[in-house]
Parts: sequence; C-alpha cells; structure tokens
Amino acid sequence: MRETIILLSGLLCDACVWEHQVQHLGRTYDVRVPDLRHFDSIATMARHVLDGAPERFSLAGHSMGARVALETVRMAPARVERLALLDTGIHPVRPGEAERRQALIALGEREGMEALARVWLPPMVSKGRLDSDPELSERLHAMVRRMSAEIHRNHISALLGRPDAAAGLAAVRGPTLVGVGSEDAWSPPAQHEDIVAALPGSHYRVFEGSGHMAPMEAPEAVTEALTQWMALPLDQERETA
Repeated sequence: MRETIILLSGLLCDACVWEHQVQHLGRTYDVRVPDLRHFDSIATMARHVLDGAPERFSLAGHSMGARVALETVRMAPARVERLALLDTGIHPVRPGEAERRQALIALGEREGMEALARVWLPPMVSKGRLDSDPELSERLHAMVRRMSAEIHRNHISALLGRPDAAAGLAAVRGPTLVGVGSEDAWSPPAQHEDIVAALPGSHYRVFEGSGHMAPMEAPEAVTEALTQWMALPLDQERETA
C-alpha cells in the first residue's frame, strides 16, 4: 500500500496550488488535497482532514493550511508521520489584522471576487511576478474567481479565531520540513525562524525568488523539498531543546 500525503491549501486557495506536487509526488504516493472551502474554523478543518485520512499519513500545509496542519497534529499526533509547514506563521492575531481582513471581505462583497483578486494577489507573490508571468497570474486570478464571498468569510473567520499554535508544535514528533519563499512579504523568512526554533531538528528550506505562493511560484523546488522530506526515516527523533 502506498504512503499517503495530505496537502492543505490556504486562504482562498484550492488544489490548483498543489498541481505540480500532486502530479509528481502522485507517481509514488497517494496524494490527497481536502476541500477546506466551506469550514469557518481551524479546528473544524482539522477534524475534516482526520475524518477523511487513513490511520497514518504525512501532512503538508501552505499558509492557512499549515495552521490547519498544526491543529491536526494537536488532535491526533500519533497519526501524523511527517509534517511540512510552508509560508505560514505561528503568531496570534495582531493589532489591526481583523480590520484589514474585514476590509478585504467588504471589497469582495461589494465589487466581486475579481476585484478582490486585483488587490489581494500582488502582495502574495514576488514583486512584479504577476506582470512577468501572465500564465501564473491567470491561474491565480481564476482560482480566486472560483471562490465566493461566503468562502472568504469562512476562511477569515477561521484565521481570526485561530488556536494557539504552541500545542500543535509541542505535539510534532516525526520528520519536519519548514519552507518559505525568499521574497515572501506576507509571511517572511524571519517569521519562519521562530517555527524552526520551536521544532529542533526540523529541516529548513528557502525557495529562492518565490513569494508567498511558493508551491506555484517555485513548484520544482517545493516538490524537491517534499520529495526529500518523504525520504526521511520515520524513526528519526527530533532533537530536544
């Protein structure tokens, strides 16, 4: 039986984010991308992941999906064999965050998802990437257009009500990968150093030239990192601080 990898997408994202990884990792592994669009809490998303997962699996999350991954580990640490956290954070809600996110919700409700995409997407990728890579730009815009104002509200509600990541971090036991785009302005590399510090023995990768959407902006590098992560032995113990 093939090992299972579950890939978790982030805010306003679907399986499109993981196309390269599904295509290439799927040759060796059972790769699944759960639909998290219609849930409004991180905990509910994590329970949905567990309900559809085999008894043991490897778990990778991008952005909001990484927070879901940590909550999944907290709920069922013995079931998650490996963990990968990409372009994310472990900090609580920051001052002004709720107001900024609510303003984007209002924009999408007032003017539609394409109008939201025009404002939301540029900071999500490396500077100038949307202009220099029209194919990527259209894929990202199309993904946001597939969403709805209701899905956006669900995801923002989940993020603003996110649990403390500490319990999830404390529950991690298997091989762990932490990865981030070198040009990620939303969740910058320095933010990931806190995650690495909280997970002694984790493997840290910086994807050069990529912004926040690393699985799409640097697909080969992300797939290579995940391939190496899956090759790590399961009996590898994390160092203790």
